[in-house]
Amino acid sequence: MSQLKIESCALPAAASALPLRAPAPLTVRLASRALPLSLSLPPSLSLSLSVYKKVPASAHHVHCVARQAEEDGDGAQPAEEAHGGGGGHGGRERTEDEQVANTMDKLFVSFGLEILKKVPGRVSTEVDARLSFDKEEMVAKALRLIALYEEAGIGKERVLIKLSSTWEGIQAGKELEEKHGVHCNMTLLFSFAQAVACAEANVTLISPFVGRILDWYKENTDRKSYEPHEDPGVVSVTKIYNHYKKFGYSTVVMGASFRNTGQVKALAGCDLLTISPGLLAELSQDHSTVKEMLSVEKAKACDLEKIHLDEKAFRWQHNEDRMAVEKLSDGIRKFAADGIKLETMIKVRRGRGFPPKEV
Repeated sequence: MSQLKIESCALPAAASALPLRAPAPLTVRLASRALPLSLSLPPSLSLSLSVYKKVPASAHHVHCVARQAEEDGDGAQPAEEAHGGGGGHGGRERTEDEQVANTMDKLFVSFGLEILKKVPGRVSTEVDARLSFDKEEMVAKALRLIALYEEAGIGKERVLIKLSSTWEGIQAGKELEEKHGVHCNMTLLFSFAQAVACAEANVTLISPFVGRILDWYKENTDRKSYEPHEDPGVVSVTKIYNHYKKFGYSTVVMGASFRNTGQVKALAGCDLLTISPGLLAELSQDHSTVKEMLSVEKAKACDLEKIHLDEKAFRWQHNEDRMAVEKLSDGIRKFAADGIKLETMIKVRRGRGFPPKEV
C-alpha cells in the first residue's frame, strides 16, 4: 500500500463551525486560508480534533489569518505584540502607511512564531499579493520577514516565503534562493508554464491547486463530473510531477486544494499533499488499497521533451491557458483584498487606543 505523505491539514469553509475548541496545535485552512489552532480562537473557528491522527510536520499561514484575529478582536497575544514597535524608523517618525506595513509584517511573523512552537517543520509566510508584479519589492519584503524571524531566534531554514507564481514572483524566488538562501513556496500555480519556470528558478516548493483547476472547468465547460484519472487538476499535477522527475529538478511538488478523495488517491506518490480534515476523515474510513500512481520510475519512462522558457516564452505559453490566466489573476485580487482589509482594521484598531510604541 502506498503512503500518502501529508504536509499540512486544511479545513474547508463548510467545516468551520464545529463546536469544540481545539486543545492542540494544528493548522486549519479556510478555503485558501490557514489558521493556527494553538492561538486563542473565536468560537466560530473552533475545531474538533477527532479526525486528526498526528500533528502535521509543517504548517502554512497567510495574511488573512492575522486579518481574522484582528476582525474578531479575540485578544490573541501575537496581535497585541505586533501592534507595538511601529513608530520611529532611522531617526525619524514613520508615516502612517509605514507604521501599518510594519505592524502587518510583525503580525504575520508573530503568528508564524506561535505555529513554529508546535510543529517541527517549517511555516509558510506570504508576501503581500499586491507586490506580485514587482520583483524587487517582493525580495525586499521577503528579507524583511526573514529578518523578523531571525530577530526572534528562528532561522530561515524553518521558513518558506510564499510568493505568487507570476514571472516577477518566480524571479524573486530565484534570487531569494540563490543569493540569500531563503526557501520559497510558489503559490497560485495553475499552468505548466508556471511550473517549468519555477523548476528552472530552482525554488524549493510549488503548490499547484488541484481543486481550483477542477472548479474552473466545471464552471466554464459543459462537463460537470470527471473520473479521478481524467480530472483536469489531477492531469495537471501529474504532468508537472513527471516533468520534474524525468529531468531531475529538485523543486518539490505539493498538491493542494483537493475537492474529493478520488483526487487525493489519484496523486498518491506525489512529493507532498495538503489534505483537509474532512477528506482525511473519509480516507481513514476507506480500507481499499491505495495504489502508487506517481513515481520517479514511471516519470523517467515517460516520453517527454525538456523545455526552456525565457520571459517571452513564459508569458505567451501562460497566456494561452485561459484557465490559468483567470485563476491566477482572481487569486491575486482576492489575496490583495485581504491585505487591504487587514490594513484598514489595523488603522481602526490604532485609532481605538492601540498606537504603535516608539522603537
